Amino acid sequence: MSSTVSYWILSSARKTIATLQGGQRLYSRYASNRIKSKGRLFPQGPATLKDHAAACGGIALQKAYRHTSTEEEDFHLQLSPEQVNEVLRAGESAHKILDLVSRAPDSVLRFETNQLAANSPVEDRGGIAACLQTNGLLFGIFDGHGGHACAQAVSERLFYYVAVSLMSQQTLEQMEEAMESMKPLLPILQWLKHPGDSIYKDVTSVHLDHLRVYWQELLNLQMEMGLNTEEALMYSFQRLDSDISLEIQAPLEDEMTRNLSLQVAFSGATACLAHIDGVHLHVANAGDCRAILGVQEDNGMWSCLPLTQDHNAWNPAELSRLKREHPESEDRTVIMENRLLGVLMPCRAFGDVQLKWSKELQRSVLQRGFDTEALNIYQFTPPHYYTPPYLTARPEVTYHRLRPQDKFLVLASDGLWDVLGNEDVVRLVVEHLAEEGQHKPDLAQRPTNLGLMQSLLQQRKAQGLHAADQNAATRLIRYAIGNNEYGEMEPERLSAMLTLPEDLARMYRDDITVTVVYFNSDSIGASSKGS
Repeated sequence: MSSTVSYWILSSARKTIATLQGGQRLYSRYASNRIKSKGRLFPQGPATLKDHAAACGGIALQKAYRHTSTEEEDFHLQLSPEQVNEVLRAGESAHKILDLVSRAPDSVLRFETNQLAANSPVEDRGGIAACLQTNGLLFGIFDGHGGHACAQAVSERLFYYVAVSLMSQQTLEQMEEAMESMKPLLPILQWLKHPGDSIYKDVTSVHLDHLRVYWQELLNLQMEMGLNTEEALMYSFQRLDSDISLEIQAPLEDEMTRNLSLQVAFSGATACLAHIDGVHLHVANAGDCRAILGVQEDNGMWSCLPLTQDHNAWNPAELSRLKREHPESEDRTVIMENRLLGVLMPCRAFGDVQLKWSKELQRSVLQRGFDTEALNIYQFTPPHYYTPPYLTARPEVTYHRLRPQDKFLVLASDGLWDVLGNEDVVRLVVEHLAEEGQHKPDLAQRPTNLGLMQSLLQQRKAQGLHAADQNAATRLIRYAIGNNEYGEMEPERLSAMLTLPEDLARMYRDDITVTVVYFNSDSIGASSKGS
């Protein structure tokens, strides 16, 4: 079984070489058959959309372990178990909150993260920060498409918009007074995990100017206590997306600033952001990243509580929303082949102004002398483009009051959810905790609906194949790309998936970014009793 799967993966890659060498489309029939749930913007486009900008914050797989050639004779390399572990664990991190933030909400114990690239450069981003002028921790996953520029910009800027939105009138006044008197600003965020080395260091003054305009508008609202959390998340998503759109429409003299702003606006990113303040958990989602809770009831049984809905054609509510927002004559064209206008899988995202601006505005901006080819700006107007905007960054916000039985939160890009279901993810994290000895399953219990007993038997069978991962995010990524159709880990399949050349890997898997947040049940229980 293992050798058959491994052979299929590598032989399929060989068949694709002819397509690449012939200069035709990268997304051949092999790609469309393997990856059905994640679309790229404008799949009819050129062979590869390789960014000229440097990768930012990505996990670079070591060249010694991963192919960079599409020559057939180079496909003999297989990674050893040690090399597989090294690749999978290269981007992992784990931290206890109290080691990083002294005044953090005591409802959160620690977090674990990891990322595995399929695109080159990686288009996913992830970030974690503490709000310093208000209470709360922010956890974010950002999944880019059409390049990494939008995901990088949103991952760097969105947390600031949220933090400012939550500030009181008094704190905003102090911020404005500091700007007017040219004094240092109050610290806004403490980054616990930064989304990467910024390529926007030379344009941060423009971003700060727009953030300042935003807090000035909040000051004009004369709200003493500021926005509530749901309003803050809702406004922050939409305001940042609006600023991304306006920044490229405004005249900018600096060429670097203009080029970067164009790349951000014409690429896109979905986002899932969690704000945790004590027992109060808010999740804002725009697109097809996802957040779920792992819940353990008093009887020891585990279950999954979804906190987001995917915004795509398979969501009836989302389909109804799109039809309401456009004329009845477009009912059959707003979603085609399960994609927005036939080109984009998620129905909510930052950037992607090709699906938001009028045709006239797009032409006006692109005729300002940009070298669109060098900047990887693919100019394409979908058929049936009549009543823009078709895409929105307006998030869906969910509130959940944490309970002692809520043990952990998983946020991840759709590269994980494409291949693992919600219950699979909870089961794998529970297994990880069991291996750590924190939650030992009671063997006298009947099997749970997550198949815990079966998984334990499979786990015992697989012992010795690899050293146990110390990071739950790593475990999830391992199973996402190494699982077979029976839910069993296949080491040869895992090795084959990691061995694929950079220019072919995206045809068989997506970038995967995962954050697992563990809660302090004792603290949450005490808060519940005190309220």
